[in-house]
Amino acid sequence: MTTQEILRQANSVKTQALFLTTEKKNLALNLMADCILEQSALILAENEKDVAAAKGKISQVMTDRLLLTQSRIQGMSDGIRQVAELPDPVGIVYDKITRPSGIVLEKISVPLGVVAIIYESRPNVTSDAAALCLKSGNVCVLRTGKEAHLSAQAIVNAMRCGLEKAGLSPYFINLIQDTTRQSAQEIMVATGFVDLLIPRGGAGLINACVQNAKVPCIQTGTGICHVYVDQSANLNMALDIIENAKTSRPSVCNAMEVCLVNKDIAQKFLPLLYKRLVTDRDKNPVTLKLDEDGYKIIGGKEYCVKAGENDFDTEFLDYIMAVKVVGSVEDAAKHIAEHSTAHSDCIVTENKDNADYFVSAVDSAAVYVNASTRFTDGGEFGLGCEMGISTQKLHARGPMGLKELTSYKYVIHGNGQTR
Repeated sequence: MTTQEILRQANSVKTQALFLTTEKKNLALNLMADCILEQSALILAENEKDVAAAKGKISQVMTDRLLLTQSRIQGMSDGIRQVAELPDPVGIVYDKITRPSGIVLEKISVPLGVVAIIYESRPNVTSDAAALCLKSGNVCVLRTGKEAHLSAQAIVNAMRCGLEKAGLSPYFINLIQDTTRQSAQEIMVATGFVDLLIPRGGAGLINACVQNAKVPCIQTGTGICHVYVDQSANLNMALDIIENAKTSRPSVCNAMEVCLVNKDIAQKFLPLLYKRLVTDRDKNPVTLKLDEDGYKIIGGKEYCVKAGENDFDTEFLDYIMAVKVVGSVEDAAKHIAEHSTAHSDCIVTENKDNADYFVSAVDSAAVYVNASTRFTDGGEFGLGCEMGISTQKLHARGPMGLKELTSYKYVIHGNGQTR
């Protein structure tokens, strides 16, 4: 089917989605979770084809994003069930007001309609997006990159099996078949067919959507995430946080890319950082791209290089980290303001005043005190899963869950009032 045909197909069931009961949604979600597990062998076989086709064309860490395992499929199924257990975000009465005229106003949450998601090589986004859209009464249109298309198709087929077992239309979940740029462009300008567009991927994809979309678009985050190690920091805690934030899964947007170190502890801390991220690691040592002051301390060692002009503005998505020595918490916040993508930033400190300053001065979607940036995630925030991490301020910010996939309308009751 063409992209236009699929968009029309999605819109054909938009009204049906408005009348789904909570019980029907939850039944469908649990059956979708069942079907994903039942069809896991087929999903893994299709994913194996995707991984084989991408071999040599994408990096090791990007291959990890693409790869599915039985445990990851179990995680996808579990995520859908978690969404089923969450409260229904539709039909909530936010406000109820009786006016002097006697009219009664209710402000009520409603679905957005047709939500389109353009994403790259992460097959699990397919199930996360579909589950969140269904629970929030929306119809989803999924457009994955070519590297993950076979995997996504197998996952969508399994979820549609669950929908049909629940007596629902399979068109609540739609996968675009064209993986060229043309289909992405068609979605961006599909006014009247797409109520919200959410891009999930690298800076190129997100910028293209934000700049070219004629439909409402959420700016999700490339993640140039910072960890600032304050002069009062517990250094062992700082090392633990940095190792987790950088190396647990470097290919995701909540992985840290920049370490800022206070000058008063740099002489002591940077050798410890080198030991933790380089010499103590049996595999995948982290390359440290050091500013001038940092290079004076540990420069010349293996995996230590001088930072280039753009290294503090780069989302590496790899075992690479930029390191800068700063004079104070104020300098750290200033650097973040100039280079951050407003995703997730952290201070490691034992000084409450410095923590409070950092929290107030750093204008990011998630600001951490003494915890890894890797927690910026829908599941970790109790949202079940997420549609993406919004780095803008209007409508949605941070991990987007069910509430962020709804709007509201005013319902007014009267008994013949005129104005």
